[in-house]
Amino acid sequence: MAVTQENVAVNGSGKRSPQDIADTLRDRIRAGELRAGERLPTQAELAEEFGVERGAVRQAMKKLQSEGLLSNVSKGSPPRVAQAGTAAASVGPQPSMVALGPRLADAFAQPHVTIDVVSYTAETLMIAIGEPVRLIHEGRLHPQSIKVRILLPSSDIKLAFPVPRGDDRDEAGDDESNRDRLHRRWLAQRNAQGQVLRHNLRALRSSHGIDVDVTFRALPFTTPVKLYLLNGSEALLAYYTLTANSVELGENGSDPEVMDIWDAGGIKAPVFSFERAGAGSRDTLFVDESQKWFDALWETITTDLTLS
Repeated sequence: MAVTQENVAVNGSGKRSPQDIADTLRDRIRAGELRAGERLPTQAELAEEFGVERGAVRQAMKKLQSEGLLSNVSKGSPPRVAQAGTAAASVGPQPSMVALGPRLADAFAQPHVTIDVVSYTAETLMIAIGEPVRLIHEGRLHPQSIKVRILLPSSDIKLAFPVPRGDDRDEAGDDESNRDRLHRRWLAQRNAQGQVLRHNLRALRSSHGIDVDVTFRALPFTTPVKLYLLNGSEALLAYYTLTANSVELGENGSDPEVMDIWDAGGIKAPVFSFERAGAGSRDTLFVDESQKWFDALWETITTDLTLS
């Protein structure tokens, strides 16, 4: 394959960083200039093209491998572009915050983007959406429409978690008041994160003329899993696993109180990826059933959710 020099961002020293190299190669893969199964140029060729040491090229390769875009990354031979449908499986489950950004960027490369989410809060999605939004502002992605549907636990239910543990339960054995304080803290976070997410996406209407629709609905239960459905072709699933944690609670200017709780951290939860890979395949069936499950919840027992 012929390698052509492209205009890419440079850092303050004037040298291209591993991130710059990874961004350029990722764009070539998405544009079809580098096709599935095709070998990349050698590290020496890429180092010459970008004007960097081979170490910077190797770092860029490792980043693209972690995103599931390259396979056979080694010092001895040029890697290949990963085959469609097998890339995510080749690197195994990754933490939500690592896995979701690149997958969203790939999803936003389509003209019409649909993202369906079941989650405990919108924190991970709020952070990860920054990757495709950045690429849109840089002119690398050009979606025509973005439709996002998000299911979050209702503010009217008794949350299964977070809950106080140990001595943080009330003396009478009724931890309802501490539960209420944790509930108010969770509710403030849920609303703030959802509002930031919605604002960042809706801003693309005025800045780029993209048709954006972001809708929230309320679940009547605390979801034990988080699910991301991307363009109806990929499902990312993670489990909320409870662990011991401590939080500071303070109200009306009072000194913060440290409370020991059981809670689930969604950002670090390992994500398992399933992609459509032909009729009847296990991954395809999982994606289809996950979409049916989401649609059924959305259309039946969930209710309108207002972020206040």
